[in-house]
Amino acid sequence: MTDYRGLTVAKLTQLRRQLQEAGADYQVVKNTLLRRALAARGAPDLGPQLEGPTAVAFAGPDLVAPAKVLAAFAKEHKSPTIKGGLVEGRAVDAAGIKELATMPPREVLLSLLLQCWQSPLSSLVGVTQGVVRDFVMTLQAVADARAQA
Repeated sequence: MTDYRGLTVAKLTQLRRQLQEAGADYQVVKNTLLRRALAARGAPDLGPQLEGPTAVAFAGPDLVAPAKVLAAFAKEHKSPTIKGGLVEGRAVDAAGIKELATMPPREVLLSLLLQCWQSPLSSLVGVTQGVVRDFVMTLQAVADARAQA
């Protein structure tokens, strides 16, 4: 959620386009309607975050990309002001959204997770191959010894 004061229509349109490219939708909302919608979904009360003009970035599956767009746009244009938000059902303040914006993209996090899984598996394969290789070499040594005798 952001306070969009200080944005011209052109800058607001530019921000909406950037957020659409990041897979998010940016809408100006009425605070009372947003409170009702959140209460109906059982979301926590966002209290002070829903004061003043509010626009909400509704993110898709990637939560990091819209946060990055908002943080970069706010830094460049001094507006909108990030108020906070709701991330996976939990209330997050502005600092939490800015911290989310510093995270690597989803694809990078998935590749890091895959590397963590791959490392022990490749070590296991190496150890297993070593055992099989040693066994075969032992059999070959026994066969060579019998051939010489």
